[in-house]
Amino acid sequence: MSSSINKVILIGRLGKDPEIRSTPQGTTVAKFSLATDERFTDRNGEKQERTEWHNIVAWSKLAEICGQYLKKGKLVYIEGSIRTDSWDDKESGQKKYRTEIIAQTMQMLDRRGDEGGGGGGGSYTGGAKKTTSAGQPPVDDDEEVPF
Repeated sequence: MSSSINKVILIGRLGKDPEIRSTPQGTTVAKFSLATDERFTDRNGEKQERTEWHNIVAWSKLAEICGQYLKKGKLVYIEGSIRTDSWDDKESGQKKYRTEIIAQTMQMLDRRGDEGGGGGGGSYTGGAKKTTSAGQPPVDDDEEVPF
């Protein structure tokens, strides 16, 4: 098989407000952490919970929307791909790795008025159109975000 798939789907809560920056070429970049929880019963029958932290990166219009609407604690759906970068750490002489999720779609899942919420269920795909989970038709990028 010559083709492969690199797709990640996460639902979790933001660990911090998005950090917004711009590249020298003017492209907006948003970075934030997302926590996902796993609940399970261990071998001794005791309930356990494990939190996994994910580094999320969004680009361009999606980054702008993340910066405007996302806040620490908000529940979001992220769809994207996984990327691991490596570099040689000059101080330790060891190879370092950082794994990030490159977001292509973001949907806010908190209801309006929820503590830490206020998303209203809107979604955005990193392409040219926005949609809402209420099934409203897409609107052009030049219009206001419909959530």
